[in-house]
Amino acid sequence: MRIAYLGPEGTFTHQAARTWAQRSAGTPVEEVPLGTVGEVHDAVSSGAVAGGVVAIESSVEGHVVPSLDALLGSADVVAVDEVVLDVSFDAFVRPGHGELTEATAHPHGLAQCHRFVAGRGLTPVPAASNAAACRDVDRHQVALGPRLCGELYGLETLAEAVEDFAGARTRFLVLDRRERAAERFAVGRSAAPDGETSWRTMLAVTPVVTGPGVLARVTDAFGARGVNMSSLVTRPLKARQGQYVFVVTLDAAPWQPGVQELFRDLLGAGDALKVLGAYPAEPGEGGLEGRLAEHVPLGSVRAHDPAAVVDRGLLW
Repeated sequence: MRIAYLGPEGTFTHQAARTWAQRSAGTPVEEVPLGTVGEVHDAVSSGAVAGGVVAIESSVEGHVVPSLDALLGSADVVAVDEVVLDVSFDAFVRPGHGELTEATAHPHGLAQCHRFVAGRGLTPVPAASNAAACRDVDRHQVALGPRLCGELYGLETLAEAVEDFAGARTRFLVLDRRERAAERFAVGRSAAPDGETSWRTMLAVTPVVTGPGVLARVTDAFGARGVNMSSLVTRPLKARQGQYVFVVTLDAAPWQPGVQELFRDLLGAGDALKVLGAYPAEPGEGGLEGRLAEHVPLGSVRAHDPAAVVDRGLLW
């Protein structure tokens, strides 16, 4: 079985592809590095590979827009599984390097290592991937990437774990063709009946009729059917200014009764729907609730704060 991923060798996506292959016991996997997220989608769509792996969301930088837009734009490719990885960056240099003036990594990698880059006075230089940055690093550059890259590309380690936020995680989606997804889900449902497996579904909702209250109407529909919405992202319709697609992640499977009723409600209201993926949720992603105050945006206010603090935070 051939599985495509965003290359070159050593990317976090490569690691995610290996992780998924290891837990999909019984089938040998050939990992195929490709140059862009679009190429991964095209290879899955054409049948050149049996599946693909792409990053979809960083706990630091949010959703990966090229991956999201590729799913929105593909009629044939859907997500059928997910892999969640802890992400840490090491800083690498060429042996015998010169004066270091630049830092290079994928834009999300540069964002996750902002303090290290700024603290050393380096100019950020975006790369196609973190592994590509390590593979192509010049003598005046510091490359930021997975620890595996040092060994793969013969680099020296300048510093370890240089990310701004310890414990950062990235979610990756496993892609397949839409017609094969139904077969995969049928097997999964028979092996683990509803209630024994936690599922997630990514849904694109495009309101055909827009105007005041359209988002409230969509979100109210979820509440009315008791379906939890765990995230909401908006993407612009490419051909129409001021109109958007709502990409919703919900904590249930498309075939569960409450979700089917929700979908019928949205269709009845005139919305266009597209399931972008459905997959068993990775275990162990909870635990944030008790430490929420540590993670809210800096300067946020709460009801028990002094009046002056609330006035300042809300610009009252």
